[in-house]
Amino acid sequence: MFRSIRWRIALPYVLLIVVTMLALGFYLSSLIRQNYINDLESKLASEARVVGDVLLPELQGGGTQSNLDSQARHWAEVLNARVTLISPTGKVLGESQQDSSTMPNHSNRPEVIAALANTTGSSIRYSETLGMDMLYKAVRIDESSQPIAIVRLALPLEQVSASIASLQRILILVTMLVAALAILLATLIAGRITRPVVELTHTAWQLASSSPTEVPKAGDKDEISQLAHAFNIMSGQLSKQINDLKSEQATLGAVMDKMTDGVLIVNAQGLVQLVNPAATKIFSITHVDVIGKPLIKAVRHHQPMEMWQRCRDEQKAQRVDFEIGRRLSLQGIAIPLSPAVPGATLLLFQDLTNQRQTDTIRRDFISNVSHELRTPLAALKALTETLQAGALDDRPAARRFLGQMETEVDSLSLMVNELLELSRIESGRVPLNIVPTQPQDIIAPAAERLRLQAERLGLSLFVDCPDDLPLVLADAVRIQQVLVNLLHNAIKFTPPGGRVSVKVTSQEKEMRFAVEDTGIGIAGEDIPRIFERFYKVDRSRATTGTGLGLAIARHLVEAHGGRIWVESEVGKGSVFYFTIPLA
Repeated sequence: MFRSIRWRIALPYVLLIVVTMLALGFYLSSLIRQNYINDLESKLASEARVVGDVLLPELQGGGTQSNLDSQARHWAEVLNARVTLISPTGKVLGESQQDSSTMPNHSNRPEVIAALANTTGSSIRYSETLGMDMLYKAVRIDESSQPIAIVRLALPLEQVSASIASLQRILILVTMLVAALAILLATLIAGRITRPVVELTHTAWQLASSSPTEVPKAGDKDEISQLAHAFNIMSGQLSKQINDLKSEQATLGAVMDKMTDGVLIVNAQGLVQLVNPAATKIFSITHVDVIGKPLIKAVRHHQPMEMWQRCRDEQKAQRVDFEIGRRLSLQGIAIPLSPAVPGATLLLFQDLTNQRQTDTIRRDFISNVSHELRTPLAALKALTETLQAGALDDRPAARRFLGQMETEVDSLSLMVNELLELSRIESGRVPLNIVPTQPQDIIAPAAERLRLQAERLGLSLFVDCPDDLPLVLADAVRIQQVLVNLLHNAIKFTPPGGRVSVKVTSQEKEMRFAVEDTGIGIAGEDIPRIFERFYKVDRSRATTGTGLGLAIARHLVEAHGGRIWVESEVGKGSVFYFTIPLA
């Protein structure tokens, strides 16, 4: 508490006033005591002269000691003081307190010596006779300029001390009252002086903590009030700037957090100053691991490091394309931020993986369509030219050629129809009548449709579909189309004597369908692409079919909220699985 500026101002003044009052009280107490003793000595001297004048005849006549003792006691009662009559030789002639004849010679008493030398003398000392401190005042009585006696009056100092103590108590009380008033006034004055400073300090702490509050109001026109007024203006400006900065920071933070492109800001030394969530996801890093660390620790690739170095040295925007393993294709852009942020560089990383995959799929699609169309078109061209060359006149040959032409046209029509179907499914334009359906109503028609084909090729077709299975949410016709495509492939790629089976099992929230065969199987490198359009395991494309059936199956299953996958081993067959949600 006493470290505050308020008490640092108040305490020195309080201490000064208290010390001054105590010193003044001590001085006044000593001065008044001395004045009181001086007045008392003057009074005793006057009274001693009166006693001497009255007793002068008796002293001149050489009165007896008993008579003088009686006179001394009489005057002691009148003056309320001890009265002693002493001869110039020091012999006690009369005493009010005891028998003068028993008292010793007083020629060595200081007041007696002083009185013989200077008419009057005084002394304060301890009285062996009375056993207390006494004030003695002696006055010489002369006759024809010759001393005939000394009249000494004495008072106990207890009376003087009591009077002085009473006066000192009054002084102490006054000192305490004045000190209390001084403390109160000093505290009030110091508080009034320091209140603006305290308010300014509080506001400064609020500003330092980035939490602006109300600024102190200016009062009087003194220096501190002027400081408070200036602080008011500064605080208002700072508050506005802080709010603007907070708004800009929040906007920048929101933009950085929502950006899908990775952003890093690097200083001239190559240390990362800022990184957004997209960048941490792209490079599999954390914010704590890279802030303040070298750029190479964040990106861990030489291409973006070289791009940043070129941008820093040339102060021009740089661009580079690179890949992170096999999973990401990135485009990096480096932009210098000078002169706004000297030495800093903005690094922007765009994920082009999907775009590259889309381009690859587009090229493959064009290549596949071209390849699939080339064979039937070339066959049609050859058949047409053969007919034009004279085969038209050979009716059996012409009829055979026309039958081959019809087969090629049917193949082209099937391909076009499947492409249109796939396009409609992908675009969501195929209406699905999804209703609770018995799994048997899906399995049975598809299996019966291909059973004759399987038997004709020497294959066994089995169906495992219990009667107590729960309902599924499905468009029965479309899921039958999925099963027909899977069964058709299983039959086509299974050698004679093989086995094809369809099995349905109920799981927690979905129904799982499995089409298993004992055919040639699928190589591991082909499995990830098996559901792509036009993709065929047979690299020579000697097998029939468009390569669109599995793509159509995948899109139909996903449209139902399910999933489809395959497990296969070369030479041991394949199992195609897909799921449909339960009703």
